[in-house]
Amino acid sequence: MKLIVRISLKKSILDPQGEAISNSLKSLGFSKLNSVRQGKILELDLEETDPDCGVKIAKEMCEKLLVNSVIENYSLEIE
Repeated sequence: MKLIVRISLKKSILDPQGEAISNSLKSLGFSKLNSVRQGKILELDLEETDPDCGVKIAKEMCEKLLVNSVIENYSLEIE
């Protein structure tokens, strides 16, 4: 089973990388750009066939290692 984990900074957290990307895009002429927030996408390939168990395992991985819950949010999607 494949799961996609999307990790992003919480809205209240400054995103210096996103700001740098935004500034670079604007300097390239993309003047209609409001802002950029950058994040991470992880693809997990689990040896699991039950979707509920797979999501439970992925949530545990996120909470124990993959996501810093103080500054990041995440979402899971079964692929």
